[in-house]
Amino acid sequence: MSTGNTVVARNMRILREQRGLSLAELARQAGLAKQTLSKVEMGTGNPTVETLFAVAAALEVPVTRLVAEREQVMTVRRGMEATWQEQTGYEIRSLDHVYGSGVIENYVLRILGEGHSEPHPVGTLEHLYVISGRVRVGPEDSPVELDAGDFVRFPGDRPHLYEALDGESVVHIVVSVPRVQPGTGGAHGATRREGGAAAEG
Repeated sequence: MSTGNTVVARNMRILREQRGLSLAELARQAGLAKQTLSKVEMGTGNPTVETLFAVAAALEVPVTRLVAEREQVMTVRRGMEATWQEQTGYEIRSLDHVYGSGVIENYVLRILGEGHSEPHPVGTLEHLYVISGRVRVGPEDSPVELDAGDFVRFPGDRPHLYEALDGESVVHIVVSVPRVQPGTGGAHGATRREGGAAAEG
């Protein structure tokens, strides 16, 4: 089991690299010494609450993103609870924010049955919005059921599934990959998908 310091170290490194920040730049933005953050990222430091909040603010994430195991990082937004921000001539519904200097992939997925996907590179996140139908999606050990209009973000670096519950379903997926190894072709392009999930171009 990971210790608290190990969890913070891993999360801080992943979040920092997703934003393309050097350790020195993160320290500057957080108003902390580089040596302090270096120890935190190596898992040898013992960060104070003030340090964690300063780092979280610099990374623009809730402090829970630093201290929680990545397996627990899942966000669900139900369509019936959606709020819209009025602008001139249109309204905006914010789903989520995507950071990273790596690859951002957009898909419309037509789910016909049950499909499984192997883990993508470490730090990958999947942001899924249900356009039509009912689905069960997410990590294989903790999927969630969603209706049209619902949104979920879940770790894509674990085995995960996509299942249509009432016939065909259509979802929009944004996959954020922090770093892509040469020749992998991104996340979904390099991963064999099994079952009844078909990507639409």
